[in-house]
Amino acid sequence: SSWRGRLLGFALAAGPALADMKDNPTPPPAPAADKKKTDAKKKTNAPATGQQKKDKQSQFLDGYKIAYDLIKSEKYEHGVAAMLALGQDDHPDVATSVGFAWRKLGDYDKAKFWYDRALKSDPVHVVTLSYYGMWHAEQGNVLKAEDFLQKISMVCGGNDCEPYKNLRGVIEGKFTY
Repeated sequence: SSWRGRLLGFALAAGPALADMKDNPTPPPAPAADKKKTDAKKKTNAPATGQQKKDKQSQFLDGYKIAYDLIKSEKYEHGVAAMLALGQDDHPDVATSVGFAWRKLGDYDKAKFWYDRALKSDPVHVVTLSYYGMWHAEQGNVLKAEDFLQKISMVCGGNDCEPYKNLRGVIEGKFTY
């Protein structure tokens, strides 16, 4: 559809400018009604139907997939632009993906900002915990990375979940992520 093309076009155009500045995320919650609307506006703006909410969630998921694929294909700046174009900066999957992209670009301050934002939204988001642990390990703070590993173990109920294994591998120097 044309909005996908516009999102991708925006990401490709805006991505380089941003350098100066999970595959299936949970959909964002439906926006709360604006309590300050006037009675006249309430009468003309009917509440969203169930189908409209599903369409909005579907658009978010489609846009997220485009942005995520850009990041995973190492088009980090374009992926960041596409993630931000979604307008869901506080969504933990969006914030985590933006943090990941900045970390891969070597901007650890921006990565930290986005990981903190993701954890503020969801303090037990295991992918964020894993990436943030990697952020620490890459800077030589293995003890702090181990703290994140323990948090992941508590959330996952052990050491068998993928985010735990990924962070463990980075800490042990078996791979980079």
